[in-house]
Amino acid sequence: MASGDLPFSQSCENNKAFILPVLQQVFADRSAVLEIASGTGQHACYFADNMPWLQWQPTELAQNLATLRARCTACGGANLVQERALDVRQDTWPPWKTDAVFSANSLHIMAFSAVEKLFAELGKLAVDDVVLAVYGPFNYNGCYTSASNARFDQWLAQRSPDSAIRHFEDVDRLAQRSGFELQGDHAMPANNRLLVWAKTPR
Repeated sequence: MASGDLPFSQSCENNKAFILPVLQQVFADRSAVLEIASGTGQHACYFADNMPWLQWQPTELAQNLATLRARCTACGGANLVQERALDVRQDTWPPWKTDAVFSANSLHIMAFSAVEKLFAELGKLAVDDVVLAVYGPFNYNGCYTSASNARFDQWLAQRSPDSAIRHFEDVDRLAQRSGFELQGDHAMPANNRLLVWAKTPR
């Protein structure tokens, strides 16, 4: 498949270079990353290529694997692990050997019950000292951070009643309940954030 024929997300192309420096810092001492909701695979290929010390495991819903596989196969890379199916809502997750987790533009797409399930399963999966990084738009103190995010949230509601920009406080509460402690809240272009948590010993 020619590069021009590969699945493409403009937002991934726009944000990957801004996300990378933060991930290079917080994943500097990591060895294996589980990426949840890898989409077109643009992030997986770019981050794996720019962080060669990491084994990067992309995942997607089973029905979306073909889209993800197209780009991952084309870009290759010794540290890019073969894509695997993962639905965060499934009762039992496959076993993963990972000390880092990354997801971008996913929490506002899935239902909040799926967000709750995601953090609950990460709490079971993650041993102490796992780093979790999540990119996307968030509300703070019950308010939108920009007019563009308010418009985006309206578009999400029209797209699906389950989709919505999540409130930072709700997501952080889920993370804390699963044993994660907030380590950083990084401002990103287009009114997005990159949130970083670490699993703390209990």
